[in-house]
Amino acid sequence: MNIQSADNIRTQFALEMSKMYRDEVPQYATLCDLVKSLNESEIVSKPDQYPLIKNKLLECERHGAIRLGTAKELSTMRRLFAVMGMFPVDYYDLSIASIPVHSTAFRPTDLDSIKANPFRIFTSLLRLDLIEDEALRQTAEAALANRNIFSEALLAQIESHEKQNGLTEEQSQQFIAEALEVFRWHQQAQVDSQTYNQLNETHRLIADVVSFKGSHINHLTPRSLDIDALQTELSKSFKAKEIVEGAPRRQCPILLRQTSFIALEESVIFTDGEQGTHTARFGEVEQRGVALTPKGRKLYDELLNEARANKKDAYENALQKAFLKFPDTDKELHDKKLAYYQYTAVSKPDSYADPLSINQLLDDGYLIISPIIYEDFLPVSAAGIFSSNLSNEGDEKKQIKQSPNQKSFEKALGTSVIDSFTLYEKIQKESLASALKALGITVL
Repeated sequence: MNIQSADNIRTQFALEMSKMYRDEVPQYATLCDLVKSLNESEIVSKPDQYPLIKNKLLECERHGAIRLGTAKELSTMRRLFAVMGMFPVDYYDLSIASIPVHSTAFRPTDLDSIKANPFRIFTSLLRLDLIEDEALRQTAEAALANRNIFSEALLAQIESHEKQNGLTEEQSQQFIAEALEVFRWHQQAQVDSQTYNQLNETHRLIADVVSFKGSHINHLTPRSLDIDALQTELSKSFKAKEIVEGAPRRQCPILLRQTSFIALEESVIFTDGEQGTHTARFGEVEQRGVALTPKGRKLYDELLNEARANKKDAYENALQKAFLKFPDTDKELHDKKLAYYQYTAVSKPDSYADPLSINQLLDDGYLIISPIIYEDFLPVSAAGIFSSNLSNEGDEKKQIKQSPNQKSFEKALGTSVIDSFTLYEKIQKESLASALKALGITVL
């Protein structure tokens, strides 16, 4: 039996989804072309800075986002992503920003799979328990209970994967074709116009999840190497966010920075025959930097909160000021244990000083470090992007009670989420062990 690798299935699926989204949202195609052009210019202008960047992989690197309505949908989506070697990493509570969802990110978790294709899907589950209007909550529950976003053919392929630990080439092609339908846009709503308006007035995201027949992909995000240059160009061609979410521009990019063009108004036909519009799908761009350790994340969050609390300066100026306290060289970030790095042996020393240390080996040039890229997401940035693309006028004044509940999310998911810090730590430790072995050092 010719079983296909999960990496191959994931790559094929990501390419097909990108094609589908290009057809559905032509502005996304324009955005991808702009990102590609700017990335090529950045690589040409700084060849020493991007020796490991592979143009082909960079062009296909994406993350997307979907929103689900029920525990059954989330559990089945976990099984679907497992076919592609994507697993739930981290728990995100977006009620901190008055958005009634909690989320995880499905992505590859081992380094070889990440290098093959780091495709990620940020997946949110609607918190029906946060809808205060009981009658409206029951209406939403009934609408969600009556839909089935997974075809029988798709479920059959998922079951085949689970039974035979993989799919053949023919099965994988059918799986990809059926899986794409889960993420396709449906102009025909599954509720009447009055119900849609009630849901929309409560929160636009609730209307987005409940009102439609599928869990349409609401954005696909290419990776930019210079998001500030991209932001400038984006503003010329699109109605874009005013600021880039995340840390300010730095010599050593950290974690994740994101921007987007504002969501499009799209025509919708309701079950009572009324026509209207819905705003949900948008174009996003991200720039990824080094993954931070728990110590680094603590400092990052403190400085971000400091900038947000600064009422004297414009936000971008406040951000720049605050992050002056965050080291901005790989050596400092490494030595202060603020970020994760991979180690590579350069040359084997003739003799060793006693005692040996990693820093000494780095200083003497026997080891070099390279950033471990952050593969995950940030609740504040995600909330910022969601809010700028989903809010009705006045929505920012509506309050969803802050209510993290990882236990209930994992129950719906059918498994525990994986801790991302553990994954980065593992990559760092394994690279160090490999590098020391190459140097002939078994104990450090």
